[in-house]
Amino acid sequence: MNKIKKNNIVNFPNKLSDGEREVEAILFAAAEPLDVDTIESKLSKKINVPNILKKLQDFYLKRGINLVCLSKKWSFRTAENLSALMSQQKTVEKKLSKAAIETLAIIVYHQPVTRAEIEEIRGVAFGTNTLEILMELNWVKPQGRKDVPGKPIQYGTTDEFLSHFSLQKLSDLPTIDELDSAGLIDSSSVDSTIFGTGKFYKEKEVEKKENIYSNIDEMLNSTLKNDDK
Repeated sequence: MNKIKKNNIVNFPNKLSDGEREVEAILFAAAEPLDVDTIESKLSKKINVPNILKKLQDFYLKRGINLVCLSKKWSFRTAENLSALMSQQKTVEKKLSKAAIETLAIIVYHQPVTRAEIEEIRGVAFGTNTLEILMELNWVKPQGRKDVPGKPIQYGTTDEFLSHFSLQKLSDLPTIDELDSAGLIDSSSVDSTIFGTGKFYKEKEVEKKENIYSNIDEMLNSTLKNDDK
């Protein structure tokens, strides 16, 4: 039993013998569990391996790693009650396709908007899982149904979208004039007659009393590239 001296220093058990240290090192370095015969073949001298294995098993019983025996083979394993800490988590980075970026831009400036309306603005049908990818990122979510025949689902952006792009509100996005000045778009090619119905415009009307359309394809693409660096 461990004894505590007056100065509160614990007297730990004696150190492992050379033979015990050899068995410990062999098991620690092994790529797979080892049986007694294999352990004995690697030792510098003949010793009672079964007894040493039992002693090491007791020694590691309450530590972060345990010495275990499965099918007559021995190996070190993470303590069972700590195994959850060892679960591996990986972050998989995915680059958005051009179609996904265009779809996101349309939703941002026209929300709430239906799938059919997005396809009409883009001029092409949806690719596979384009909208689903944006919802998986938690940047886009369903926002009720449009009051027209068929009651199609409408989509809009989430708070997570604002947070990812460091925006406090939608109207913080650049305007068409700002993007034109930065050389990112040609404002003369923008057909303003088909825009100006979403939340973005309502915010802009409150702030500036005017409707402004802004194409953010390049801005979003640039932001995503910066995130990859």
